[in-house]
Amino acid sequence: MKKLLFLISLCITIHANAWQRQAVWAKNKMPDAQPHQIAAMTNETNKAGFKANDHRGAYLEWYDTPPKEVANGGCMILISGGSYMSCCDVDLINLWRETFTKQGFQCVNFVYRTPRPEGLPIYQSAWEDGQRAVRLVRSQAKKRGYDPNKIGTVSMSAGSHLALMLATSSTIPAYTPIDALDSLPCNINYAIVNAPAYVTTDGETGTPAWLQGYGLDVKLSSCFKFDANTCPMSLHHGGTDIYSPNGSTLIYRKLRSMNIPSELHLYPNRGHGAFGLERGIEFLTQLGVTGVLKPEERIMDRYASDNSRREVIRQDVWVKGQMPNTQNHQLTPYIEWHFPKKQKTKAIQIIYSGGGYEGNNPNDFEVAPARRYLNDLGMTVVTLRYRTPRPKGLHKHITAWEDLQRTIRLVRSQAEKYGLDPSKIGIMGSSAGGHLTLMGVTSSLHNSYWPNDAIDRLPCNVQWGIGIYPAYALTDGSEDHNSTRGNDDSAILVPEFSFDINTAPMLFIHGDADGWASMNSVKVWEKMRAMGIQSELHTLALRSHCFQRQASPDTGSYTWLDRIADFLRDQKILE
Repeated sequence: MKKLLFLISLCITIHANAWQRQAVWAKNKMPDAQPHQIAAMTNETNKAGFKANDHRGAYLEWYDTPPKEVANGGCMILISGGSYMSCCDVDLINLWRETFTKQGFQCVNFVYRTPRPEGLPIYQSAWEDGQRAVRLVRSQAKKRGYDPNKIGTVSMSAGSHLALMLATSSTIPAYTPIDALDSLPCNINYAIVNAPAYVTTDGETGTPAWLQGYGLDVKLSSCFKFDANTCPMSLHHGGTDIYSPNGSTLIYRKLRSMNIPSELHLYPNRGHGAFGLERGIEFLTQLGVTGVLKPEERIMDRYASDNSRREVIRQDVWVKGQMPNTQNHQLTPYIEWHFPKKQKTKAIQIIYSGGGYEGNNPNDFEVAPARRYLNDLGMTVVTLRYRTPRPKGLHKHITAWEDLQRTIRLVRSQAEKYGLDPSKIGIMGSSAGGHLTLMGVTSSLHNSYWPNDAIDRLPCNVQWGIGIYPAYALTDGSEDHNSTRGNDDSAILVPEFSFDINTAPMLFIHGDADGWASMNSVKVWEKMRAMGIQSELHTLALRSHCFQRQASPDTGSYTWLDRIADFLRDQKILE
């Protein structure tokens, strides 16, 4: 009986804690009170009998304490969007609560005043509520069992604009202090930012980005101060969002200029919404917010088996006597067809490694794991060994580009013989191989060599590309590391990329701390979006070149191959 009473008491305590509301402001102390504003989620305002006068002040809603066995000492503030006209993301709040509680966070829903205040910036009253709310959350840390220096946010839309204000501008007071609580700092320590609205100057007054975030006059809104307390962020945005994803790329660029580890996740053909929650969790894991990182594992050990491969066939790239720009110091190029035991798609993925155009290895960590992974998914993979070291008297990539164009044509010419589709060919490379992939994707209408036979008269365009930490894509790093980390306006795309009418969608994955900077990928993504080409991009906080060689479980560097499968499914290449 005592045990039963204890369990009943425990359930009552947990339930009470799950719905415990706490006013943000002391009575009659709320700044800029306006009679048309309320603080309530839309599921509450839509109930019969809702009384606005009972919901004038912002509040926190405290949820269940996470189980002790998973508690990580962190707190996550959940912030709904709603155009600063309401707090409408009820389903998202529920999803975040369930997800982050399981991850070991104390979760708290922050409900701020809406609709927009009159005579003030659209965010002003919410920002006031937000700074006060963070102080209140920090004051509750000891009582509720979390670290006052492990307070973060997850947010959506206008709520993400508010989260960015909290993340970048905590040293700027939103209101005049009213009591001792206001002596506490109001900075947050990490943020997962979904689809931030009103970020660029073409939409900062509360509209969609009417110039789509492009133009000489379009910049980040000046309301974001990026002060010394600005925290690491994971930015998530749909590629077709009317609240332009260029806002997220500009924020990411600013964070990089401040050496703040952050991530950027951009999703093709997605509008306004929250995407990639798992990436946000991996970001927190990589930062060590969720606990101590697990020991790193070698990718060649994780993907060591060719059990999913049925057969391998080697083939020379060039017919004897036809290879252009032959140089004796370079290796002989060849391809290998790797056929899966169970074919599930007629598409073909060509893969090759990097190596600074000084060497390349089709059996190393940049190729073999991806080949085995895709064979296991039922996809045929062709690996390429292209000519290296760099040619003498020619630009570094010319002979490799010749080999790639010939390989695409060769694969296209033989696809039907193997029961495959010649109109579904993609290319993938890492580092220098990523630069080579950009050559293949953007410049297929420019022949890299004079045709020799019927194969050379076939098109060498591809239907998709995958660039893994591509190097040499910007003018500040056309031969080596990016001297400005790719951040400066002077760092523009190198001239060898034509971006012709056959340019295909791409997936980019890049370490945020890479010396061959992640801005190589970001600025190509921006260019493709400007052309109407929807591509996907993921940068990984704290990770440098060759991030996948060794990686900790539960991080983006560990699950990166799954991003390839997701992308190929999005492109209708894999079922």
